[in-house]
Amino acid sequence: MGRTERRIFRINDEITRLQEEIRLTEEELRIHQHLDDDARRDAAVGGPIEREDARLTSDDVERFHDLVGALQARIGRLEEKRARLLARLD
Repeated sequence: MGRTERRIFRINDEITRLQEEIRLTEEELRIHQHLDDDARRDAAVGGPIEREDARLTSDDVERFHDLVGALQARIGRLEEKRARLLARLD
């Protein structure tokens, strides 16, 4: 097996790892979205502490959305790199 093939296999492994990380992150995001929904409802009827909690949970949701996007972008770059390496094999 040549160097290019080994690089392709490493890229495939990294893509698989990142896909699993996305799956886990999306599960955690769903939890944070539920918490955010509850916190927003509490903030609507509560005081300053509830509003601060709602702001913090909203920040968590945004952070996890950004993380999923960054992971997807990383996979996209790896897929492009893999395609260039595969083209070399032809």
